Amino acid sequence: MPGPESGCFRPDWPLPRGVRAASTMRHGGFSQGAYGSFNLGDHVGDMSQAVVANRSRLEHALDLPASPLWLAQRHGNCVAGVADPVGAPADARYVHVPGQVCVVLTADCLPLLLCSDDGREIAAVHCGWRGLVAGIVSRAVARFTAPPMAISAWLGPAIGPAAFEIGDEVRQAFLAVDPGSAVCFTPATGGRWLGDLCGLTRRSLAAVNVVRVHGGGVCTVTDPERFYSYRRDGVCGRMASLIWRVV
Repeated sequence: MPGPESGCFRPDWPLPRGVRAASTMRHGGFSQGAYGSFNLGDHVGDMSQAVVANRSRLEHALDLPASPLWLAQRHGNCVAGVADPVGAPADARYVHVPGQVCVVLTADCLPLLLCSDDGREIAAVHCGWRGLVAGIVSRAVARFTAPPMAISAWLGPAIGPAAFEIGDEVRQAFLAVDPGSAVCFTPATGGRWLGDLCGLTRRSLAAVNVVRVHGGGVCTVTDPERFYSYRRDGVCGRMASLIWRVV
């Protein structure tokens, strides 16, 4: 697996034999300016030639068995399957056949990867606050035939709890579906709150009995050398988190 110098890193996550995962950083590609340099999002205003070149470099660097099944993410709770096309409007992808690559794009939202213990089922989930409130995690886990206790998860880089400032309406949206999520919010100034996106995702996983959770705790906002951050920069690229099962 390529190391940080290639713009990719391997999640610290014990995966079953034949399953691979990776997450990208912002360097190692062809994009310029605010998108410099390994932008993989084709919807953020970057030059299309650069995005195509970056995606090609990603495939070769990871020796992927097929092109990733990119999504048109909507901050919703739709989970695409293997039969849904590239560009499907969804915020998660679940597959149960080898040789298919699940992927989500992020730049502060949390990338969640899921894998069954036997390695036959995998998923990649885009966890923004709207998707979490709408139940994207439970809907992704429900696609698995494996019981939740036989699924493990990895949480990728995302906006940290010291940077995720939100209005009270966002906190109230979480409390409406999970009153216990109050522990994931601390008061900020002006009636606003700081939210723990990683903690909220862990609660969503625990609610459906996925208890073996790895990763988390890496803040995109405070690490401009390695990660894009929409909250920090506004105009920026997108990073990819991928999981696949080799043929």
